[in-house]
Amino acid sequence: MTEVLVLYYSRHGNTAAMARQVARGVELTEATARVRAIPALDGSVEASGPPAAMLEDLQECQALALGSPTRFGNMAAPVKAFLDDTGSQWLSGSHVGKPAAVFTSTGSLHGGQESTLLSMMLPLMHHGMILLGIPYSEPELLKTRSGGTPYGASHVAGPDSDQPLTDDEKNLCRALGRRLAETALKLGTPS
Repeated sequence: MTEVLVLYYSRHGNTAAMARQVARGVELTEATARVRAIPALDGSVEASGPPAAMLEDLQECQALALGSPTRFGNMAAPVKAFLDDTGSQWLSGSHVGKPAAVFTSTGSLHGGQESTLLSMMLPLMHHGMILLGIPYSEPELLKTRSGGTPYGASHVAGPDSDQPLTDDEKNLCRALGRRLAETALKLGTPS
């Protein structure tokens, strides 16, 4: 069975909402989604959310969708801390050839979406993962007035982090999840 890890950190619930949409996209294929939350630096996770992420989740899955809110044009510290703990997996080369994709949420349209997505790609490249974005064949990418980039799915949450995902943003999240799962199925990537 092909399983895609939808791994994210969310502070105000926006990245979590995106993760649910990415997982829906995965579930449109023959793959399954394993949704996990990266704990805050104090170790806490939202009680009503998915289980806390463990390094084993990353090891056991055949593909990765990684999400983070933007912090000063970069991934949030909990995401970086989680990735920093993957050194033994990097040494073993266990993620070489696995497909991966990224998604983010920002407070404003020009809040660093693309730089955050790129920052999240760097450690995945070091792991030898195959990075996927969103092609312009997805019609929402050309017409969105909110989030959405070719580097990955994105959302504009607003200065108070209270704007819900737009239809375009939801569709792009699902498209990213579907594309990631379809690629993993085609590659037959072992865990």
